[in-house]
Amino acid sequence: MKISFIKYKKDDESYTIARNLGFPIFEIAEPEEIDQKIEEIKNQNYKTIIIPNELASFSQDIIKKYTYDDSINIIITPSKKRK
Repeated sequence: MKISFIKYKKDDESYTIARNLGFPIFEIAEPEEIDQKIEEIKNQNYKTIIIPNELASFSQDIIKKYTYDDSINIIITPSKKRK
């Protein structure tokens, strides 16, 4: 099973452990690019995509398109609380 992560380019805190473990971390320059990046990653045969809550809120397709798509699992992670 291929797993990937998507993060906002300006977010330096998310998924550092995943990066250190060698998982692919895809970055997007603007949050509005999330749907395009999900589709791109899906076409590379990734089955699980992990996205932070902040980026997921910009997606139009997570609910409409991928909820009933058995070929992909999208996991939305909670936001880190900033001090």
